[in-house]
Amino acid sequence: MFVYLDNSATTKPYSAVTDKMVEYMKEDFGNPSSLHRLGISAEKAVKSARKSVAEALTVREDELIFTSGGTEADNTALIGAASARQRRGKKIITTAIEHPAVLEAAGRLESKGFIVEYIEVDEKGLVDLRALQEALTEDTLLLSIMGVNNEVGTIEPIQEIVQIKNEYNKTHGTDVLLHVDAVQAFGKLPLQSNGIDMIAVSGHKIHGPKGIGALYVRKGLTIEPYMIGGGQERHMRSGTENVPAIVGFGQAAKAAKEDFDLRIKNMSSAREYLLEGIKTEIKDIKINGAEKDSLDWDSGMCCPSVLNISFLGTRGEVLLHTLEQDGIYVSTGSACSSNKKGRSHVLKAMRLKDKEIEGAIRFSFSEFNTIEEMQYVLEHLKAAVAKFRRLGSFR
Repeated sequence: MFVYLDNSATTKPYSAVTDKMVEYMKEDFGNPSSLHRLGISAEKAVKSARKSVAEALTVREDELIFTSGGTEADNTALIGAASARQRRGKKIITTAIEHPAVLEAAGRLESKGFIVEYIEVDEKGLVDLRALQEALTEDTLLLSIMGVNNEVGTIEPIQEIVQIKNEYNKTHGTDVLLHVDAVQAFGKLPLQSNGIDMIAVSGHKIHGPKGIGALYVRKGLTIEPYMIGGGQERHMRSGTENVPAIVGFGQAAKAAKEDFDLRIKNMSSAREYLLEGIKTEIKDIKINGAEKDSLDWDSGMCCPSVLNISFLGTRGEVLLHTLEQDGIYVSTGSACSSNKKGRSHVLKAMRLKDKEIEGAIRFSFSEFNTIEEMQYVLEHLKAAVAKFRRLGSFR
């Protein structure tokens, strides 16, 4: 059996997505900037895709900029906003558990003289709202808080953060912005853009293609473009549009919106079955993040697509490769930093012990996972954990 449980890293594209992309590679392959029929056809396809992604995000079409992915969208938001607003302030507030696309962009800004404050999280990965409130100053220009953590699935209280930001701005006459990395939230939680100034999303997390993402920039907000040249995307992201990828992204976003309830129900069912099975069948585990899943932004619960568990007395990497031999694909953390040395900065920030971090496995679900698959996973996971514990540590 083949069981794919690494959907937070990437998802398998829908057949309709790949079919549409092939059409715009083989037939309607024109440049959207060209004035002839092929160019006009490509331009219409980009416009249609923009509408689909905007509707899934509940934003206006003219507020959406296509990028090469979530990383570029995050980079553009932070560096673009800081560059455009540096006369208003020098402080940026983010959290200790953000994706590297945010943390490294923040680090670059620090090297250029900006002040970055990293807010701590609790043992479930939930941002400390009191610390965030206390960190706000009249010199603050930007908050950057992820919607759903990519390693443990914790849903951050974005609506409460919006209220904190709005109240601070009203009281102090400031204009602090809020950027949300919604790469893991898009397609899994009902997004509301009200009060959020910038939102980053990615195509390959929702069964679309890799190499395509988008950044929502609230109408009326001006940030400096990250890529310059030909003036595409309203001069906000130059470069010939990747039409096949954009069309594929639009197709995936449309499907995500239309089948939302059924998709989430399937994810949640698979997650719940596997979690309850692990709790019953395997001793000495630690659930990292919230145990229960939810669709409520302010619940402090876990997104239905993620389950992170430490199997004490094991090594996650060994379990990963043991399960792979049985056709089961999982992760030990973020795929974007899997080739880097060192342990998860997210689990460290949640104050897990080294041995707990070492034995952590992330299972991430899609609508295609079944209860039968979870039964298979549980059987082989139980055997793999027991085998490793019998052998003991190799060190």
